[in-house]
Amino acid sequence: MLYFPAALQELTDQFARLPGIGGKTAQRLAFYVLNLPMEEAEAFADAIITAKRSIHTCPICQNLTDRQVCSICEDDLRDKQVICVVAEPRDVVAMERSREFSGVYHVLHGVISPLNHVTQDDIRIRELLMRVGTGEVREVIMATNPDTEGEATAMYISRLLRPMEVKVTRLAYGVPVGSQLEYADEVTLSRALEGRQEI
Repeated sequence: MLYFPAALQELTDQFARLPGIGGKTAQRLAFYVLNLPMEEAEAFADAIITAKRSIHTCPICQNLTDRQVCSICEDDLRDKQVICVVAEPRDVVAMERSREFSGVYHVLHGVISPLNHVTQDDIRIRELLMRVGTGEVREVIMATNPDTEGEATAMYISRLLRPMEVKVTRLAYGVPVGSQLEYADEVTLSRALEGRQEI
């Protein structure tokens, strides 16, 4: 027995397909959208369609852009000899918030994950190798997450880059600022000790 009109059920089902959205949250979102004024609902739908039509990957760094080349790759003040490799476009946003990195990026669009059937051919490693192969890159910073898949991806890429005579580094890990040592796990403390610096 259907409790809702078919169109409402379809809207709920579409929201439920989003990552991290369960059935109840999807239902709440569907009801929220139904209660929007028509012009706001149309603006919401138009924003989705416009984003899908206009946003694509930058041919250089593979980040998302609505221009021919993204603003970071286009910026002459960025150090094009240093590439920071990240897994997802949202990681670029996180790095940029620090305001510490002045190089350029390369977005892999995923990490190697055999359990999820993601191989090295499914992510943008080939494009990175082509960039480094020009001989104009002096350092590649691996900034994938410090989990099993991120580590495996970083190690795999570093092995591929070794013959190219480019410096390959990894982001340092350690105890987060503002936290307490008693709550840090063994691996985090071990990495913090390995990456210690003189003060």
